[in-house]
Order: sequence, then structure tokens, then C-alpha cells
Amino acid sequence: MNEPNPKAGREERLAARLRENLRRRKAQARALEAGPDSPPPPPAEG
Repeated sequence: MNEPNPKAGREERLAARLRENLRRRKAQARALEAGPDSPPPPPAEG
């Protein structure tokens, strides 16, 4: 688990979180655009 550059590992984790957050926000926006009669997107794992 010892990485040569711990900052790089942290940045990787942050980038992964940002990507997941972006996906979740896009899914929410699509659900809102689709209207109230459409089913909500599945909950994010995590």
C-alpha cells in the first residue's frame, strides 16, 4: 500500500470522486428533464 508518491494516489482518488460526482449530477439533470413521471435513476454505489 506504500506508494512512491502518496500525493499522486490522493489525486487519483479525488479525480475518481469527481468523475463519479459528475456522472451522478448528469443523471439527476436527465431525470429532471425527463419529467416527474419517469423513474428516478438508480442510487450511486459508494
